[in-house]
Amino acid sequence: MMARYNSWQNNQLMSIIELMPKDELVKERRAFFGSILGTANHLLWGDTVWMSRFDPSVRPPKGGIAESVALWPTAGAWTADRFRMDGKIRFWAEGLRALDLKGDLTWFSGALQKQMTVSVSEAVVHMFNHQTHHRGQIHAMLTAAGQQAPVSDLFIMPKDA
Repeated sequence: MMARYNSWQNNQLMSIIELMPKDELVKERRAFFGSILGTANHLLWGDTVWMSRFDPSVRPPKGGIAESVALWPTAGAWTADRFRMDGKIRFWAEGLRALDLKGDLTWFSGALQKQMTVSVSEAVVHMFNHQTHHRGQIHAMLTAAGQQAPVSDLFIMPKDA
């Protein structure tokens, strides 16, 4: 369900972001990652990092958190890779079994500069929570920019999303 929700939300964002002028997308808005595009970039970077931990076929992105805001310099570049990543997340999630969520996940955290170990299920919940958190920031920035931000209520998600 959360993979479907993620895809539905990002599809709504893509339709808005693609139509916005670049200067509005990169305008400093005093958010944690600066701009709408910077925050969208960080979110895609984060999804790619987490998916590289869950699925060995996904390559981790270049750079760390500081570099994450500039990995996709245009709305078109971001939209193309966002669409691909959402497809990978959905495909991966649809194939999960309860057993796949058991056990631990260990990785080196660049943010904390140390080895981390958490349960796989906790890591998966974190990935989806991270998405929701940063999309909330994008939603606020879009609203402040005079855009019609997308509906985000989970119970409104279409069944075929």
